[in-house]
Amino acid sequence: MAAKKLKAPQPGKWTFREAVLSFIPGNRVYRSMRSRKARTGVMFILPFIIGFLVFMVRPLFQSLSMSLSSVQLKSGEGYSQTFVGFQNYRYALSVDPYFNQYLVEEVGRMAVNVLATLALSFVVAVLLNQEFKGRTLARAIFFLPVILSSGVLPGIESQNEFYNMMQGISQEVANASGVNLSAALQNLLSVSGVGGGVFKVLFQMIDSIYDIVMASGIQIIVFLTGFAAISPSLYEAADVEGCTGWEAFWKITFPMVSPLLLVNCIYTIIDFFMKNDNRVMERINDVMYSQFRFGESAAMSWIYFGIALLFIGVSSFIISKGVHYYEE
Repeated sequence: MAAKKLKAPQPGKWTFREAVLSFIPGNRVYRSMRSRKARTGVMFILPFIIGFLVFMVRPLFQSLSMSLSSVQLKSGEGYSQTFVGFQNYRYALSVDPYFNQYLVEEVGRMAVNVLATLALSFVVAVLLNQEFKGRTLARAIFFLPVILSSGVLPGIESQNEFYNMMQGISQEVANASGVNLSAALQNLLSVSGVGGGVFKVLFQMIDSIYDIVMASGIQIIVFLTGFAAISPSLYEAADVEGCTGWEAFWKITFPMVSPLLLVNCIYTIIDFFMKNDNRVMERINDVMYSQFRFGESAAMSWIYFGIALLFIGVSSFIISKGVHYYEE
């Protein structure tokens, strides 16, 4: 009996069996274009996988063990653990006076900032994708916040005395004048009958514009990469068919870069969850380093981690419904 030939993966279909065969030489699936791209992608993330297995797996399980135990420090002997089950989780959710409040506030702020960051980065990427003089300089300027926020600028903001002095003077001038433009405009709109909830979100975005711009550099680069990968022949065919630029944008550009919208959404959520000014992170560090309650802080960390995964899962499910995948 002739051996059954393996078929190459069909466009839009990718089973677990085909995923495994794509890394085993000597079959048709292994030689397909999609398998070669999959292997290339794995090679790119291989250093991270190795680093995670070597440096992160053990601390991860130690943190989980601490979250289920009462941790006591011993002079000259390290620490001891006593299993207490989910007592630390009950403390974090029902006893700690700040954790739940900070958690709700940060998740709400993160949801608003993620939407604003995705919208801003997409619009800026569309503008930077156009042909104009000084485009390279403009792209460098929009990517500059990524370099500054990697450690230099936060250090300046937190340690520079001149910066702190100027910030204090600005706050004092605002208090002395008694005028808060953002609050005054928000009150005016609420009195006029305009929906307060909508404008509350909008003004929250305005107040967070600094953080949003600082966090949008990577997303802009990702969108620009997607725009560059679109074949010019698609736009030429659309032009021949009489499509306007607006129609070409919604029929070609947006569907082709929609998978990157999901990538940027996941990245942005993780980025905002790990912000230095995150009050939940500050509370976890305070419980750990000031109160030396290692078990409770570990439980808070795992609760925060679970909520982050849940938010990523829900966002991915919603966005994936509108994502279009194209196979070569």
